[in-house]
Amino acid sequence: MTSLNADDYDRGFVGRHIGIDAESRAKMLAEIGFPDMDSLIDTAVPGKIRTTTGLRLPEPATEAEAAEELATLAGSNVVSVPMIGLGYYPSLTPAVIRRNVLEDPAWYTAYTPYQPEVSQGRLEALLNFQTMVGDLTGLPMSNASLLDESTAVAEAVMVMRRGSTSKSSKVLVDTDTLPQTLDILRTRANAVGVEIVEVDVTQPLPKDDFFGLVLSYPGASGAVRDHRHLVRSAQDRGALVTIAADLLALTMFLSPGECGADIAVGSTQRFGVPLFYGGPHAGYIAVRDGLQRHLPGRLVGVSRDSDGKPAYRLSLQTREQHIRRDKATSNICTAQVLLAVVASMYAVYHGPVGLRRIAERVHAHANAIESGLREVGIPVVHGAYFDTLLVRVPGHADEVLAAAAAKGLRLRGVDSDHVGVSCSEITTSSHVDLVLEAFSTLEQVDVMDQGKPDAMPSTLRRESPFLTHQVFHSYRSETEMLRYLRRLSARDFALDRGMIPLGSCTMKLNATTEMEPISLPGFANLHPFAPAEDAPGYTELVRQLEGWLAEITGYAAVSIQPNAGSQGELAGLLAIRGWHRDRGDEQRDICLIPSSAHGTNAASAVLAGMRVVVVGSHDDGTIDLGELEKKCIEHTDNLAAIMVTYPSTHGVYEDSITQLCDVVHAHGGQVYVDGANLNALLGIAKPGEFGGDVSHLNLHKTFCIPHGGGGPGVGPVAVAEHLVPYLPTHPLHPDADRRANHGSISAAPYGSAGILPIPWAYIRMMGGSGLTECSHVAVLNANYVAHRLASHFPILFTGEDGLVAHECIVDIRPATAKTGVTVEDVAKRLIDYGFHAPTMSFPVAGTLMIEPTESESLAEIDRFCDAMIAIAAEIKQVAAGTWSVEESPLRHAPHTLADLVGQWGRSYPRTVGAFPAGVDPDKYWPPVGRIENAHGDRNLVCSCPPPEAYAAVGPQGASA
Repeated sequence: MTSLNADDYDRGFVGRHIGIDAESRAKMLAEIGFPDMDSLIDTAVPGKIRTTTGLRLPEPATEAEAAEELATLAGSNVVSVPMIGLGYYPSLTPAVIRRNVLEDPAWYTAYTPYQPEVSQGRLEALLNFQTMVGDLTGLPMSNASLLDESTAVAEAVMVMRRGSTSKSSKVLVDTDTLPQTLDILRTRANAVGVEIVEVDVTQPLPKDDFFGLVLSYPGASGAVRDHRHLVRSAQDRGALVTIAADLLALTMFLSPGECGADIAVGSTQRFGVPLFYGGPHAGYIAVRDGLQRHLPGRLVGVSRDSDGKPAYRLSLQTREQHIRRDKATSNICTAQVLLAVVASMYAVYHGPVGLRRIAERVHAHANAIESGLREVGIPVVHGAYFDTLLVRVPGHADEVLAAAAAKGLRLRGVDSDHVGVSCSEITTSSHVDLVLEAFSTLEQVDVMDQGKPDAMPSTLRRESPFLTHQVFHSYRSETEMLRYLRRLSARDFALDRGMIPLGSCTMKLNATTEMEPISLPGFANLHPFAPAEDAPGYTELVRQLEGWLAEITGYAAVSIQPNAGSQGELAGLLAIRGWHRDRGDEQRDICLIPSSAHGTNAASAVLAGMRVVVVGSHDDGTIDLGELEKKCIEHTDNLAAIMVTYPSTHGVYEDSITQLCDVVHAHGGQVYVDGANLNALLGIAKPGEFGGDVSHLNLHKTFCIPHGGGGPGVGPVAVAEHLVPYLPTHPLHPDADRRANHGSISAAPYGSAGILPIPWAYIRMMGGSGLTECSHVAVLNANYVAHRLASHFPILFTGEDGLVAHECIVDIRPATAKTGVTVEDVAKRLIDYGFHAPTMSFPVAGTLMIEPTESESLAEIDRFCDAMIAIAAEIKQVAAGTWSVEESPLRHAPHTLADLVGQWGRSYPRTVGAFPAGVDPDKYWPPVGRIENAHGDRNLVCSCPPPEAYAAVGPQGASA
């Protein structure tokens, strides 16, 4: 086993993060034919893009120093009792869930479950999430989470537009909608030609045609209204109806499905997820029957494995989002898996009775405040409510807010005449008393008590059952809950088990020192709309992080508001559109996208209101500059931008990138450099220097925010000077100068602020020299892998020098043509060797894209290469006729523990199937055999199946 030497320890955190020590580097460089690291980088990277400024960052801090600095920043934030509401409520994360999900690397270092056989634990948790949402909303089909409530509403509007028979471009939106949701709707709708019409839902609907109606339940003001007549009225006119609903309230109130809604959306934050100053939080969406093919994002379904046992996987339309490209209905990256798991486990832990009890306590505290105010003649505007009161205090709002703040409470200032008060799971009777004391300084109003209104109208009282599945009734004790979480995590393969060599997705170390600060109260428990004076630590952390990212990328400014790479793409493209429009170039809406680009690029361009024009690539994977120039000339009056990934999606430093930028700029377009592969540029080159106008960055790739099984993420947008005025704003931003301009991208002003301490700590501990070394080692590792595998598999793309960047593509197609062994066979066989498969069939079908990252040791990289070489030998045995492809261990992979008992009857020994790398006491065993995707797509089941489904088959697939 390779270990760090004394020199590595002297380098502090850098030597712990980078897995390749000095001795290993020398060996690897010799293997690929270079005397030192500088000569490798000089050969691999075109000189014309190299930065001359280096990275002007603070000197690296030790782990202890970085932890202390973050603790100081967190401690400077003032955590009052937040009673602000507006979609964000403090909740209590059960300690067993916090420690064993949110803070457990078995959950937070996992990858998106594209390889379902090694993702059964996460997939079961997400199926629980879908079942929870479906039950509470009263709608049959839910997806596996969205990014936050406001963007979920925007997604629902697009679903209504696709699903409605109306030809109108108008959608009606309740004026009592959350202000951040209204702002995002305006941003998103303006880009795609949808007209937002705000309506007072206490009045009849306008007579004009419209395709959709968005209602709030409860509203931002706290009012709970019976929307059933409006729903019927809208649907009678051919429109679809979305209800934005509070899941906790739905344990007491009629579900959106019972109200007749077509779609329900909202947030699951109050199901045990910390406030995190606005995120990360999992949004939800559920739809009625007939709309499931329009669902955005990811949908978990039930299929069966090779033994006929039930097994989970992502359903067809999840995969289609990449296939459809510019025809995609949404961006596949819009998910918050880790937070969805937390929310689902909160429901599993409390069950329906516990959730209802929490809701009733919240409502009772709101009731107590309303009664106390009514007794002294202070009027509450709405008689029907769940947890939020809108209190009328003519001219005295500031006085009440100040009195509450002095008592440690933060209420919501609506305007000078109204104050909002929201109760939550943490509200106590003492808080109720303090709220009433804050109002006690007001002059009492002499009004006749006309009797207490019914805060919960009997006509809206929920009687229907929910969360009836056994999983929500089985884990009441902490002992049982702990074992359930352990059982699920053991079914998954995450970075805590071994290397995940995924090209493009950069699955590398998420260091414990980076992770620990997110649980500090000053970071975890702050409300996103708390006044700026409560958040000096967050303000400073964001200022520093945005500045460091601007320095790293060579751009003028950065916004960390986008809470996923997909949102960063959209923000960057909207900035480009806004700049063109302000220059009088409204017609510039063509976005050029290379045929090799990420599927998300085309989807984001469409969401930004652009038309996609594809530019071809040469056989070597480089962009066809001749075709590019022709397309630029053809569209010179309409060209808005080009989206290009650098290094290329094929894993190569293309020498022509500066020429590409010059051509596009010459025809009036802007250059969007997708930052997905920034891991290969740190300290080497800066997109803002070699021609880029805008980039988004994936902090969950390059800067160590953990993938979490498919979210959380942060996708900051970085822009050149002329695009700075077009960065995202927010109507409730703590900085008043950033409240009104070009609109918001995420529900909270700083997006997923709660996980920003992770990249802050990473950059702070690495420093400029450490980050540069990361890229150098990533390039070394990728070229070492390519060199070792080149005599066994073709390496599909390299630069003119025969080198790759930080990833390489192994071509399985020749083996498929000769033997029938497919890329899927190789991916599943790698599981038997103890590895998660590399990225499969992207960007080229029939290939594997491998990215070893800088965090892996030489021993682990060699173990992976040895596994691939052994698989190549197995393919040769198929070619030689030792086995047919159908009878080979490749086609039967992965092998489970169940395969070791009972009848065998295969043409190779059990040890060859189950222990191809030798008997290992720590071997990872997949819980299921190869899963039949086609069966699940034909038989769509996307909620928890009954226990009988699992009892229907025995260990070998025979009837039990």
